[in-house]
Amino acid sequence: MKVPELLEGVCDLDRSSSVPLSQQIYRALREAVGQGRLKVGMRLPSSRSFAQQQRISRNTVNTAYELLKAEGIVEVSAGVAPVIVGGIAPEGAKIHSVNTVPPRGLSKRGNQLAKNLRGDSWGQRHEALQPGAPALDIFPYENWARCLRRAVRTVRSSDLLYQHPSGYPALKAILADYLASERGVRATAEQILIVPSMQAALAGISQALTDPGDTAWIEDPGYMGARTAFHGAGLNIRGLPVDEYGVLPDGLENESPHPRLIYVTPSHQYPFGARLPLARRLALIENASRMGATILEDDYDSEFLFEGRPVAALQGLAGGGEVIYLGTFSKSLLPGLRVSYAVAPKYLSGPLAGVFRNMGQLANVHAQIALADFIDSGHYRAHLKRIRSVYQQRGNDLVAALKEELGNAVSVEPPLGNVQVTVRFNEDLDDRKVARGMQARGFSVSPLSVCYLDAAPEPGLIIGFAGATEDQIHGGVRALSDQLSARRG
Repeated sequence: MKVPELLEGVCDLDRSSSVPLSQQIYRALREAVGQGRLKVGMRLPSSRSFAQQQRISRNTVNTAYELLKAEGIVEVSAGVAPVIVGGIAPEGAKIHSVNTVPPRGLSKRGNQLAKNLRGDSWGQRHEALQPGAPALDIFPYENWARCLRRAVRTVRSSDLLYQHPSGYPALKAILADYLASERGVRATAEQILIVPSMQAALAGISQALTDPGDTAWIEDPGYMGARTAFHGAGLNIRGLPVDEYGVLPDGLENESPHPRLIYVTPSHQYPFGARLPLARRLALIENASRMGATILEDDYDSEFLFEGRPVAALQGLAGGGEVIYLGTFSKSLLPGLRVSYAVAPKYLSGPLAGVFRNMGQLANVHAQIALADFIDSGHYRAHLKRIRSVYQQRGNDLVAALKEELGNAVSVEPPLGNVQVTVRFNEDLDDRKVARGMQARGFSVSPLSVCYLDAAPEPGLIIGFAGATEDQIHGGVRALSDQLSARRG
């Protein structure tokens, strides 16, 4: 069969374009086949002939032909001119076939996991007053960069493979000592599992310790991330009532069915910030032991205690392996570092390490090595000391501005710790609409009502202050005042 010369207009190359010549050839020939200008059975010039015609490298032509071959459009054989063996539908044409099954899309579990339970724009962009967001302006970038450079220079090749799926050993040893001194956590380095996020820990643990249809208990109102993880594991979720001191543990052992998991935030109850008293901590542990349940202790923002002495972690108070302790560096450092951890009972640490490995929930090795250096060198404690003072001042400034501007329209108290405050509305307003109105003005606040599960929801907002400037605080308060006035009207 005669090999055609490529007609002008079929493959005109633009040598000034940033698109590689091989890509230009591939696209031009593919388009010509789709438009019917080059038909099945036609032969193309050999790569040598094509290269001579266009005054380009033969390798460039071969690359384009290989791309067409990979799509089944062209057949390429040694010593034979390429031949067009497959057509493609023109752009925009619909493909009709018999007995086709439309794509099913997300499963029920996928829909649960994909839901935006917060009802806000969190995670899509960084804006002012975002709950949970740490301050970018006081992060110790230079100290962290030095630790990271040392990690990159000194890391051994074996540490970059699969030797340490549960976490870098030096970091786990340093964390064991740090948590023992700061939080009263009793654990060896082997019990610590390093994961990329708190959400990864919740998802892995909930799927490892339960079967679909089992029950999990969560504070009501409570953290939506835990609710998402439990829904993803196919669990039935029941809300636990809370008051101004945190979760109410009395009488839980009489409830049926008994839970497999109990999720709590005893250091700073989410979203109200209460600190669970010691008596309630002991009662919760006792009830969990009677029911055979595992407590997931999310030690939420325990580093940020502005007043008083910290209460010992549940994990350190429990003696029978009833508690898995969870922590993260997302708030004390930055979420983008992707380092969190779980402290599991000895009998669970090995199996859970296998779960996280098989789920691909492994943290970056260089970040772990740098973090071990950052903590061991004292930079972490120095950073915490600094940000506690800054966060306390910013939290107090926000509360003062809210009270001055809004008066009796809202109820809010100065934070005892944390990186956000919860503002309750003293009138029946749609907090989701208020939140959306503020988000439209650049303030990523969250509605309070979405945190409720079984209890009657209160309207209000969760407002972050850790990274807020003075202008952002006062601008956000004015925006809230405008939204409340508009909703009343």
